[in-house]
Amino acid sequence: MNTRELLSDHDHPSIRMKVEELTANKINLLERIESFFYFVRDEIPFGFPPKWDKVKASETLQYKRGYCNTKATLLLAFCKAADIPARIHTGLIDIEIMRGVFPSFAFPFLPSSGGHSWMEIEIENKWKPIDSYINDKPLYEGALKKLQESGKTTGFSISHAQGESSCEFNFAETGFVHMGAVLEDHGTWEDYSEYMSSDKYSSMNRIQLMAYPLIAVISNRKLERLRLS
Repeated sequence: MNTRELLSDHDHPSIRMKVEELTANKINLLERIESFFYFVRDEIPFGFPPKWDKVKASETLQYKRGYCNTKATLLLAFCKAADIPARIHTGLIDIEIMRGVFPSFAFPFLPSSGGHSWMEIEIENKWKPIDSYINDKPLYEGALKKLQESGKTTGFSISHAQGESSCEFNFAETGFVHMGAVLEDHGTWEDYSEYMSSDKYSSMNRIQLMAYPLIAVISNRKLERLRLS
């Protein structure tokens, strides 16, 4: 890493305080990771904050919502604050996974794929992937029902294109939630800011950035309806 500002700002007081709270009386490694997992999954519901991608972990705590990239940034910060080896894995994901979440009018203006990230955590000298924290459980259950009704394999923030999904704490043993829609692997990074500074990262164009606040508001409303479904 160079001196760029870390998005997983694990030394931020709010991150440190939350890690201390979540790991109190938890000595076992898996118990600590599981505590982080359920906080990021359910206390940070899936949704779109005021900013896109360049969001610090401490900001995600304030916004109380996040999507794949910002939730990964938060989970990474928790792990680093707890001295648990972890890293972010990135790639491109089929934008169709957001069908039923993004407003229909947005799709003609979006690329066919977008930046995506998930986490890898080192356990017993093995790097293990995990992404089932991305959708909070109420959203996952409502979205899964809609996906099954649609007859499609990808949509509503879930993909079954490569097998069944899961929103439970697991390292791919019972399934991922988004990985079935990943189209291209961009490797692992110490911090999402490192990926954003690379030539593999695709930033939004000016029109997309201008439209994002409106898309975020509409998408967050659709996500609430999915939770109630």
